[in-house]
Amino acid sequence: MKTRVFSGARPTGRQHIGNYLGAIQNYVALQNSGEFDCLYCIVDYHALTTMEEVGVSHLRGNIIDMAADWLAAGLDPNKATIFVQSHVPQVTELMLCLSMVTPIGQLMRSPSFKEKVKHHPDNVNYGLLGYPVLMAADILLYKAEVVPVGEDQLAHLELAREIVRRFNYHFGPTFPEPQPRLTSFPRVMGIDGKYKMSKSLDNYIELAADEPTTRELVGQMVTDPTRRLRTDPGHPEICNVYTLHRFFSPPARVAAVEQGCRSAALGCVECKAMLADDMNAQLAEFRARRATFSEDYIRDVLNEGAKKAAPLAEATLLEVKGKMGLA
Repeated sequence: MKTRVFSGARPTGRQHIGNYLGAIQNYVALQNSGEFDCLYCIVDYHALTTMEEVGVSHLRGNIIDMAADWLAAGLDPNKATIFVQSHVPQVTELMLCLSMVTPIGQLMRSPSFKEKVKHHPDNVNYGLLGYPVLMAADILLYKAEVVPVGEDQLAHLELAREIVRRFNYHFGPTFPEPQPRLTSFPRVMGIDGKYKMSKSLDNYIELAADEPTTRELVGQMVTDPTRRLRTDPGHPEICNVYTLHRFFSPPARVAAVEQGCRSAALGCVECKAMLADDMNAQLAEFRARRATFSEDYIRDVLNEGAKKAAPLAEATLLEVKGKMGLA
């Protein structure tokens, strides 16, 4: 039996290169390896915990846009189960069951909860506090053993593992402890060079952006902060533009950029222009493929994915309710 993988992402709409390098390319690699049974979920309930950030009126459109980007990037509904969280309603019932073994104090000490409270002081809701329990339910509903996550989600995953241990202690062996699988690509910084690429910070470059927009945004990117003059030698190891060259540019170009930067033979403006050329070249196929997907096709993919996920969810919930004396 293949090892089961689960990962979910909030529907923020069209995906940016940080999403791709930090998560989506990992999803595709796992799907194509032949070693894993992969479930990839668009977690719309999670989006509602910060309604003012996502925008409820745009939620359905965001789901379609995210799914379109996933499919264009290489996720294959014939190889992976791709679905929307709320289309498999058993997840909410499992969340309630898991909440019975989750100390509230532990949820309140969560670093991500404290950060969200700081950024959303007028919307500190129960769903936000219970976010890690719903995340645990997402994973455990399908008895996933591996979870591709970013470093910022490790604390939530560890809480999910603790919930597993508590549940199994009280009600008998039921769930495996999910293991994290981190991407090998470093954190992708935004065009401002200060923070991780993020829609909420408006410092991102969309995968589906057209060529002129991509070129304009790459041109705004902050480079080596220690390089003040064109004649100053650079330090590519601390330059976000060089980091992206390592993915989007051919090896010969990467080597030339590194040498030119260190010797000051290459200026930052030229370096960014090269990156824009290579980024547009590499994303051309993605953009062309994305344009072929109709909204009806995407909805069919998501509906079929939910149908595939439902029997797994039903079996898990039946087992859980039986062990808790509910069935």
